[in-house]
Amino acid sequence: MMKKIVLITAMIGIFLSFSSCNEEELNLDNPNALTTDQFWVTPNDAELGVNSIYAMFYKDGLWSRWLYFRLDLTSDEGFSQSPWVELADWTRFNYINYNFWEGNAVTWRDSYKAIFRANQVLAYVPDIEFSDSNRKQQILAEAKFLRALHYYYAGLLWENIPLVLEPSTPSDLPQQVSQEEVFAQVEQDLNEAFADLPIQWDAQNTGRPTKGAAKAMLAKVYMQQHRWEEAKTALDFLVVGEGANYSLVGNYKDNFTDLNENNAESVFEIQFGDQRRGGTDEGPNAAVSSTRAQFFAPRGIGWSDGQARFWLVDAFKQESTVDGEIDPRLQHSLFYPSLFEDFGDKTYGRDWEWGEDEAWFRKGARDYKRDNEDYYSEVNWRLIRYADILLRYAEVLNELGMTADAYQYVDMVRARANMAPLAEAYPEIGNNADAFLDRLKIERVLELSGESVRWEDLKRWGDLDSQESVDEIAQRDPDFNNFEVGKNIRLPIPQVEVENNPNLEQNPQY
Repeated sequence: MMKKIVLITAMIGIFLSFSSCNEEELNLDNPNALTTDQFWVTPNDAELGVNSIYAMFYKDGLWSRWLYFRLDLTSDEGFSQSPWVELADWTRFNYINYNFWEGNAVTWRDSYKAIFRANQVLAYVPDIEFSDSNRKQQILAEAKFLRALHYYYAGLLWENIPLVLEPSTPSDLPQQVSQEEVFAQVEQDLNEAFADLPIQWDAQNTGRPTKGAAKAMLAKVYMQQHRWEEAKTALDFLVVGEGANYSLVGNYKDNFTDLNENNAESVFEIQFGDQRRGGTDEGPNAAVSSTRAQFFAPRGIGWSDGQARFWLVDAFKQESTVDGEIDPRLQHSLFYPSLFEDFGDKTYGRDWEWGEDEAWFRKGARDYKRDNEDYYSEVNWRLIRYADILLRYAEVLNELGMTADAYQYVDMVRARANMAPLAEAYPEIGNNADAFLDRLKIERVLELSGESVRWEDLKRWGDLDSQESVDEIAQRDPDFNNFEVGKNIRLPIPQVEVENNPNLEQNPQY
């Protein structure tokens, strides 16, 4: 799945039922809707099947568009002033219509479509005869990794969801399970995937998950459950173990444009391209691009449906580099009023009439090469990068009482931005684990703002569990004045799903 070379995808046919038909009609094959018996025959069918899971990254409900609204804008880093009021309401916890497509239902649908495709691969590929048994095992491992990834985010967002592990049919009524049970399946899938994934792929398969990606996802799921020892073991592989073949790129900007993609810092990266300009439905011309930049672009550039909170700009200016300059990561993270004054850099090359305390996410934008945005951004999304891994490793070590050992991994991230070592900049922290975590929370904002990790961070740290901590968040993001503790930590399940499946209960307090 090399950059700019699109995977050949296939729609996997499902059986259709008919109210009446004769024997002759039953014997006719529809060439546009193969049955499972007709499709899952050759190794090429298996390749098409696993590629169809990757194709789900390009769908509206997932990493092409709406998932960023759930992870970035609902967190305290972002918000929406969209004139589409219902859309904006879903970033400020005003959930009235649980079936609202763009805010909820499409992400639920596309998550389970991706899981369905993974389940088909896992169910049918074992019976296909391969001359290359290693490739067969890799395909199954890819499907397990991708199923785990989609269940991880579904479990993060809704928590109590159906756990479907076999190819489903329209009449199925799957049982609802707890987030703990979902994460247990994620853990199992990732451990099994790790065994058969390679350390690295060749150039023609860039973008498929590696052993390092599996361990990184394992670390995420362990950390959300505060299973610190297991998280350390997973991260050991990437930082000090067999999989320690990652490094920070010299230029921070290289993580957010379509140049220098799939670099040494990338642990798992979603491959986007602009060579196909269809819609996001199925078909040979379906888009393989991201629409994030279109929806998050400043006024007059794109739709401007999602923007950044200005407290992020202030956070970057709290500490200078060792040379007395502004943290250089700010230039590549946000558009804001004094961008030109601070860095000699204009917003999309234009002079701008700014509103008060106005800021926009810059990561993933194409301002360096164009003056407008559209639906076909080719900028890859770095879902997991090594800087995140290093900061996670520091967090885990701190939780395990190894605060002194944790400093070096934060310092590696700070050094790229020309920031002083942490102990030198903040000697008062010492070996106080609480103080170290408080500082690490800021370090993660400075390095990772706008990269879809903040919502899981807030949940992991327990910052959404008490009214006191939510009130503190509301001081920097007024949308959290609407946040109800015990309720809004998870999304409501689309109501149509609850009504159509007696085995589903709506989430608590909805």
